[in-house]
Amino acid sequence: MTTARVLFDKRDSIALITINREAQLNALDMATLGELEAGVARANDDAGVKVIVLTGAGKKAFVAGGDIRDLNSRQGLAHYLELGETLHRVFLQIENSDKPTIAAVNGWALGGGTELALCTDLRLAADSASFGLPEITLGLFPGAGGSQRLARQISPCKAKEMMFLGDRITAAEAERLGLINRVVPADALMAEVMKVAAAIASKSPLVLKLMKRAIRDGLEMPLHAALKHEQAMIGLVLDSRDAHEGCTAFIEKRAAQFQGV
Repeated sequence: MTTARVLFDKRDSIALITINREAQLNALDMATLGELEAGVARANDDAGVKVIVLTGAGKKAFVAGGDIRDLNSRQGLAHYLELGETLHRVFLQIENSDKPTIAAVNGWALGGGTELALCTDLRLAADSASFGLPEITLGLFPGAGGSQRLARQISPCKAKEMMFLGDRITAAEAERLGLINRVVPADALMAEVMKVAAAIASKSPLVLKLMKRAIRDGLEMPLHAALKHEQAMIGLVLDSRDAHEGCTAFIEKRAAQFQGV
């Protein structure tokens, strides 16, 4: 029986998606990307899922990058039309999800692993985790969004240093640079991630969706346009039942019961 390369587990309103190639350090190949795309689509389409968590199987690697043997078998045009196209489509699917996404970085996040984490909203890492874009050591450079996303999320000079040298950085250094949200003891990582996910899942899914769009779209706009976009989004929120439920609950000193409408 073929073992699934990506596991899907729904825990209450949280979808846990695990890249399940522990023996290959959870490296990404075409088959794995196909299953990852299907898992994320399943979570996006399920109204009962409020938060999506991504992690890797085992304790050694989150995702140790692309499958090197697969990469070595390709020439430029074949890579661009097949693997490269698929990587960008799947990573954009994660980045553009209307649901909050969290990376539980349980080990090495190298190459495509760091690039995958860059597509998520929040990132929690085990204290044993490490990050890096070592493509330069293979005569390559980050081609799954890393050359663009990293320099937009940390300082460009540090992003260039990581890419030019190809060195790994520790989880503590990644937190200092603003690449991740927090470092957690390895044996407590998933408990902490699920705690954060549950806290987010208790909020209005409609407001989270519109807030994500305001942030994501606004980052691509000049400030004056982004502020107008924010104004339009908060106007939509104030037409929702959830906004008035939240305000009423505050006045009545009770927990809000958000319905996503």
